[in-house]
Formats: sequence, C-alpha cells, structure tokens
Amino acid sequence: MKIQEIDASLMRQAFLAGAHGLEAKKEWINELNVFPVPDGDTGTNMTMTIMAAAKEVAAIENPTLESLSKAISSGSLRGARGNSGVILSQLFRGFTKVIKTKDIVDVPALAEAFVRAAETAYKAVIKPKEGTILTVAKGMADKAVEMAAKTDDVVEFARKVIEQGDLVLSRTPDMLPVLKQAGVVDSGGQGLMQVMKGALDGLLGEGQGWTDAAGGQANAGGAPPVKSRGASQGVDVSDLDTSEIRFGYCTEFIINVEGPYDEDAERGFKEYLGSIGDSLVVVSDDGIVKVHVHTNDPGLAIQRALSYGSLSRMKIDNMREEHHERLIQNAEKLSKEQAMGRQDPEGERKPYGFIAVSIGEGLGEIFRGIGADYLIEGGQTMNPSTEDMLNAVDRVNAETVYILPNNKNIILAAEQAKYLAEGKEVIVVPSKTVPQGISALINFAPELSPEENLRIMSEEMGRIKTGQVTYAVRTTNIDGQEIHEGDIMGLGDCGLLAVGPSIERTAVQTLAAMVDEEAELVTIYYGHDVKPEDANVVYAQAKEVCPGCEVELHDGGQPIYYYLMSVE
Repeated sequence: MKIQEIDASLMRQAFLAGAHGLEAKKEWINELNVFPVPDGDTGTNMTMTIMAAAKEVAAIENPTLESLSKAISSGSLRGARGNSGVILSQLFRGFTKVIKTKDIVDVPALAEAFVRAAETAYKAVIKPKEGTILTVAKGMADKAVEMAAKTDDVVEFARKVIEQGDLVLSRTPDMLPVLKQAGVVDSGGQGLMQVMKGALDGLLGEGQGWTDAAGGQANAGGAPPVKSRGASQGVDVSDLDTSEIRFGYCTEFIINVEGPYDEDAERGFKEYLGSIGDSLVVVSDDGIVKVHVHTNDPGLAIQRALSYGSLSRMKIDNMREEHHERLIQNAEKLSKEQAMGRQDPEGERKPYGFIAVSIGEGLGEIFRGIGADYLIEGGQTMNPSTEDMLNAVDRVNAETVYILPNNKNIILAAEQAKYLAEGKEVIVVPSKTVPQGISALINFAPELSPEENLRIMSEEMGRIKTGQVTYAVRTTNIDGQEIHEGDIMGLGDCGLLAVGPSIERTAVQTLAAMVDEEAELVTIYYGHDVKPEDANVVYAQAKEVCPGCEVELHDGGQPIYYYLMSVE
C-alpha cells in the first residue's frame, strides 16, 4: 500500500489510532519505570495527556488540518500530566505548528513536522537528558529528514522512522546507567513508540478506533457518545422546587473560530448571549471559544455562534428535568471546594495566594495551617494536569499566585499552567517533595517582592533533606543493592538509603543515613497505612538516633509512603 498525501480525515484517523495504541499498553509502560516504587505512572500520565486531545479530535465532525491541529495542541496542552505527559504535549505542539499551515501533508511536510516537534520538546525542558523520550524523538526527526530525500511514500517513510525510533529506544540503557542497571528501556520513549505504531496502523486502516472512558468508540465523523446519567439512590428529592429556574436549557459548545474574532467581536457575542440568557461563560484560547449559557432558546445561541465558525462538543440539557440531580451534584461540588479551601472569587483580591499539591488529610491540614489557600489532590500515581493547575489558579483570588508542586514530576505541568494563566502573576516554586513545599511556604515573607520571595523560598527548601519509606513492587538491583518484591525501601534525595523487611527499622535506618552534624530539626510524617502506636516507636527511636536534634511527629495520612521524613 502506498500513500503520498494525508488529508485531515486520514490524519484524524491516525491520531486516534495512536491514542488507542498508547492506551492499550499503558500498564506495561508503567512497569518500565526504573525505581521499583509503586509510582510507575508514565504510561498513565501519557495516556491521560493524549486522551484529553483525543476527545477534542473525536468531537470534530468535519476536520481540517487547522482545526485538527488546534484540537491536538490545545487538548494535550491542557490535559498534560507529569513530565512525560508535558513532553508529549510539546511534541504534539511542535508537530501541529507545521501541519496546521498545510492543505495536505506529504513526506516533506512530515519531516518538517518531526523536526519541529523535537525542537519544541527540547526547548520545554530546562535541562534535557539524553536516553529519554527526547532522544527517541530526536532520532526519529533525524531519520525523517533523511527519508524525505529518498521517498515520497508516507508508509515507507513512517516504517523507517519507527524502525529508527525503536533502535534509539533500544540504546537508551547505554545512555542512562540507571536504565541499564534495571534492565529496561526508557518508559517515556516506549510510550512515544506506541503512539507512532498505533498511528501507522491507523494510516493503513488496521488500527482500532479510539475508545473513550464511557466505552464508546469514535467513528469517522461522529462525536463521542453521551454518558448516561445514573439515578440518585436513597435521596428523596420529590418536593424540590423547579419554578425558580428562569432559563431552562443549559447550553454548551465549542466554537472552532474560522473568521474574524477579536476583542470587539467577543464583547458583542457576550452581550448578545447575556440578552437571551444567564450563567454565561465565554473563554477564548488560540482559535477555540468555549461557551456555556443558560437560555430558553438554545437555537439562538447556536445560530449566532455559527457566524464565527464551526461548532463541536455541543451539549444541551433540560435543567428543569435534571434539577433534582443537579442540586445534589452542586452540593457535593461545593462541599468539596470548601474542603479544598476555595475563596470567594467576587471578594476583595489579595496581593498573594498559595496553591499546594498534597495528598493525605493530615498533610492537607498542615498546608492550610501555614497559609495554603487551595490544595490540589495529587502526587505519586496521581499527577494533576495543567488544566487542574489552571482551575486552581482561577479559584485563588490573588494578584500573585504561588504554586508548590511538591513533586518533581509535577513541576513541568505547573510551569505550563504559568504560561497559560491569564490575569494573574503565577510563580512556580520548584519544590520536589512535600517537606520542601512546607519549608518554602513557612519562609514566605509578605513584605518582600515576588522575585525575592522565590529566591528565598528556593534557598530555604534547598536546605531540606527528604526521606521516603515505601515498598518495592518488583525485584531489581539499584546502586549495587539487591531489592526483592515486597521489600521496604528508604529513598533519599539522591537515591536508595536503606532496604529491609521491617517498615519501622528501615525508616530509622533511612533517617540515620540523612542526619549529619549540622542537623537541627527532624520531622516525621506517618502515612495512612501506619498505626499511631507504630509511628510512636519510630519517633522514640529517631530521638535516640538524633540526640542533638528536635524531633517532631505528625499524622500525614499520605498513601503509598509509610513515612515522609525531613532533616534540616
């Protein structure tokens, strides 16, 4: 089979098949993570990133390369999770910058797009490391340029590029000793290759269509299936009043802007929607306009929107019929937001506010107690997306918003949110652990400028040593230490500190390896799976191991890690 040109329909088919190719192998990719801790989430992060874009792509009924490019770039950018997901989104962003300008995509255009993709991803990473997904992407880009001079057949081009990608991936253990030691290839690179192979299957008509979370399959030209609404159980809402609903139809859609749409046009559009409804939200982002309005005549809103471009992701709900369910949902949502610390967006704006990524009730209370305005649930195995970060920024009513990622795998998503946020200054404090984030927040000084605070907070958290105690999910060898599945491991900032069968003993050994003559304060946070009496045993032994230090014990409530410890 020979293909010389790819149109928008075929590109859509290839992308959705690529998404399926990654999703089908996500658990296998998770298992490639080097450290045997239970946080192998590269496959999950990459899958959630590409699926956010896939939902946007599947909603486009009559795609053009331009509308397709916007959906892929915007969807993956906002859905990006973890370092691997952010890098994947940047690869898509670079790739689509090229193809959105084309009428059709041929081999030279593909070669140009591969090069732009690799360049964009490398620029997004402050300190690129070879032996990762970046290296695999660059290897394919170099091969793409070579093949563009040899063939005009897209299929032959793709096969050779994929072959080169597999070759570079197989060499990643020689570039990163930690991969070689564990006997695995780079998990992010493997994820990228699954996307490539799935996309080639899609070009050839051999791949499976993308399936969304509701179990529906995206067919060419069709929107994703609508999820069914389950009936409420055990709550009597038969006497709730619906008479106060002035506008009965909740109308939502996305405009893919195809004509002039400047600030004046947006202002006029908002005024019109306000004249026919309420609960109005209109958000513009790089040629995409997201619209939400309550109205008694959805057709009027849709007719006006069509004057600006094509529509997708259309949804109209009869709010009077669904009033009972919506009241309960809103109450649950409000309760959750209050628990997370949401502020009144209409109140007086503060000069500064703080967002912290945290998991565990105890750690959440600690962050709130030292000044966090909003908490994002997340951490290992549950990296929040760029969209989660942006939503949190919106909910903090402050001129300057500081984000504390508290996990090295979340920093890139936070930086991406900083780039996308509007109307507020966003500062990412690059905290890699929860103890670092706590130290940074404690050392904030309101009388200093944002730049001075970032410098001081970064310096102070740099003085913190962090230890984490968890269990091994597979057998491997790290730093010359034999680790067996089920062993308890103590991990420090620079690697493995202790291994053993006992949680308490390994925790104390880890702490002993962290303490030096300059140590003054030791803080221990015990997790959800640790009994208070066992934590008190570790606390007592820690005081013996660190006789010159003040030792504190807190209920962190965190999953996965039995203990988090800091030394300063």
